[in-house]
Amino acid sequence: MGVLNVTPDSFSDGGQLLSRTGIRNDQLLERAVQMVDDGASILDIGGESTRPGAAPVSAQEELDRVMGAVELIAPRLDVILSIDTSTPEVMREAAMAGAGLLNDVRAFSRDGALAAAVASRLPVSLMHMSDEPDRMQQQTNYGDVVTDVKAFLEHRIAACLTAGIAEDQIVIDPGFGFGKTVAQNYQMLRKLGEFASFDLPILVGVSRKSMIGAITGRPASERVVPSAVLAVMAAQRGASVVRVHDVAETADALGVWQATEGKL
Repeated sequence: MGVLNVTPDSFSDGGQLLSRTGIRNDQLLERAVQMVDDGASILDIGGESTRPGAAPVSAQEELDRVMGAVELIAPRLDVILSIDTSTPEVMREAAMAGAGLLNDVRAFSRDGALAAAVASRLPVSLMHMSDEPDRMQQQTNYGDVVTDVKAFLEHRIAACLTAGIAEDQIVIDPGFGFGKTVAQNYQMLRKLGEFASFDLPILVGVSRKSMIGAITGRPASERVVPSAVLAVMAAQRGASVVRVHDVAETADALGVWQATEGKL
């Protein structure tokens, strides 16, 4: 899953694909084409930054950003478009425009989001986040981070099933970096296999995150190699999808691991 953020303030690539006057169409399409050529089977489009401390944007502003990207890419590329949103209006419009997955960091807890997801008939990805982005890093007091995140996901899975979403349409995401300390992030990765008890696909997003910077001391732009290493470790522990900024490097790393394991 390649990351395409049409935001001015995402932690790693904010502002690269969005100017004051709107989406940088040429750069966005070029980036999307390159990611697909490099091995991405899903492109994750986000119009609202959810980095720690991020301020919310209006529904209309997010809608304009996301729909501009979807309408540009959907007719041109044979790839699944995932929409990184918690906003019901964005879910509805993107579904009608050709989106293939709804990826919600708030696990469809915002008013109207679950109903919009059901109406879309699309697969959904449920992520754990301890609080809103501007407060989540102050909410890291877990009894046991893996146990508590699993309990949250169990609750949200039940809500989806009750609302009418089929079990085979659900993906889970433990939410690395979303309201967890560095130690808690690595504990979750170490014990990622425990999430297999849900018997659902697991999505992992650790690419370029601060959990890497805390170990390496490198800025986000220089975290490509350790990001690829963590992607392989996540796959080894059961991840079905890895959400990454650097598709080519990650695909190479995963390919070498798969060859070693006889999976090619």
